[in-house]
Amino acid sequence: MIALVLNFAAGRYHATPWGRHVNEGAVEWPPSPWRLLRSLVAVWKRTLPDVPEGNVEPILRALAAPPMFVLPPASSGHTRHYMPWFKKGPDDRTLVFDAFVVLAPESPCGVIWPDVTLEPSQRDLLARLLANLNFLGRAESWCEARLLDDAEATVFCDSANCAALAECATPSPADELVRTLCPDPIAAFTSEHVTDEREETVESLVQARKGTRTRKETRKISVPVYDPNWHLCMETLRLHDQKWSDPPGSTWVAYTRPRDCFEIKPAPRRTRLASGPRPQIVRFALDSAVLPLVTETLPVAEAARAALIRRLVDGRGRDKYGGAWSRERHKAGEQPVSLEGAITGKDAAGKPHTGHTHAYHLPTDEDRDGRVDHITVFARDGFTPDEMKALESLREIRPHGRDSASHPLRVLLLGCGRLEDYQPLPIRASREWISATPYVATRHAKTRGRNRIELASLEARVEFLVSDLRGQLRAVLPEFADHVVAAEIEPLLDDGSFKIRDRWRPIQFRRSRSKIDDDGDRRLAGAFRIKFPLAVPGPIALGHGSHFGLGLFVPHGTEQPR
Repeated sequence: MIALVLNFAAGRYHATPWGRHVNEGAVEWPPSPWRLLRSLVAVWKRTLPDVPEGNVEPILRALAAPPMFVLPPASSGHTRHYMPWFKKGPDDRTLVFDAFVVLAPESPCGVIWPDVTLEPSQRDLLARLLANLNFLGRAESWCEARLLDDAEATVFCDSANCAALAECATPSPADELVRTLCPDPIAAFTSEHVTDEREETVESLVQARKGTRTRKETRKISVPVYDPNWHLCMETLRLHDQKWSDPPGSTWVAYTRPRDCFEIKPAPRRTRLASGPRPQIVRFALDSAVLPLVTETLPVAEAARAALIRRLVDGRGRDKYGGAWSRERHKAGEQPVSLEGAITGKDAAGKPHTGHTHAYHLPTDEDRDGRVDHITVFARDGFTPDEMKALESLREIRPHGRDSASHPLRVLLLGCGRLEDYQPLPIRASREWISATPYVATRHAKTRGRNRIELASLEARVEFLVSDLRGQLRAVLPEFADHVVAAEIEPLLDDGSFKIRDRWRPIQFRRSRSKIDDDGDRRLAGAFRIKFPLAVPGPIALGHGSHFGLGLFVPHGTEQPR
């Protein structure tokens, strides 16, 4: 038994059946054996040209028999393109359909020849050919092909759901007939229609009355067109030029396939067990015609939290009150909903959490163009199932003061996970960390009394901020207390002022939330580099507004998106 699997890495198989126009929107399913054998010939000549024809031909002849298929769940789709035509002028366009089969990249399509056997050397050569096959059909049908061993083939054969219809047989009601182009085991490897005639002039000596003379004769000879010169190798352009309705050396075989092979079946609803490990990290990419500057980090984080709370409250309200749920009635106190959770930062009594176990909303600029392009939401204790539902449903945020009508800030979920298996940029471990946003002090600097500082002195401001920063490190990273004591904290200064990434000054950042009593703009702020004796995992967000992206440090020297 010979069996192979085809995995389409992009989740699409692009191929138009022979004899059908591309704009008919028809798709070839299953992949035709004629196409598969032609692809193997192309791979042989392109990647293994030193292998002699005598080694390859017996393999292809054996595979010319109609195989069985294992068709995975799939659906059909198409895209439309307006291609330049120039028939009526330079701006003329013609509509072209691109139909394809959609299937999961991890769901293989199997091709099985149950009655075919090959020698070990032939199996090895076939495996090499399949390993070099990188697409099947049109070039965008990226493909990974693999030969199965006997044990895998036996198990896979039991799943076959598409096969040639036997003579005088009738398909079952659950199946449908589909014409599939297959190679003729004999004619596919002959050359009756793939030779060109060429005239050749031959000179010969003829004895005449006045001596010997030269006579020229013209005769026609047959010249091979391809190497190898098989019908299987005929190019489509030649087939059309010679007006072949079907390729010579091919034959149509009636196959049966499941009638519902393209039926879109709903995916089973995922249920999260409350007892399972909770995701701690959820990561989004941001997209807009104009992305916000990094100086707007705090408004972006605040808008993301507000949008998530709205979705969380709506979800809990619908679960509790059903179709009668109304956010206005919730605000009026008629339909109370619990606000407990990591996203809101409140407990069951509605009081703010103490410590730093609630969610951090961390916008980041990861391509270093000065604009926020990602946002990472992190909670050390993880997110509950209803919080994850709110996070997964987030599609758009509207920072305060941004013209959301003309420049909506869209979000795309990239992934989620736990600290041990998912480490995007602000989370990964590093020995050296550098400010991505200004560190804002947790307390005001005293200008009177015993512990007052001289605000006009840069050294005094740096000393105050370093002391406050080290205290924050001890509070936020208690498990790394020894590292915090030995950590080196270096201010990032340029011409007597703090600079972030050699570009931004802390005063350029929004440092106060939209709450009336927030006074972040009146506190001292700076930028620093922290060096630990050993690698410390992130996120490291410290100081005032740290849960909204302020005081964020990122690994130094690895500021690339993941």
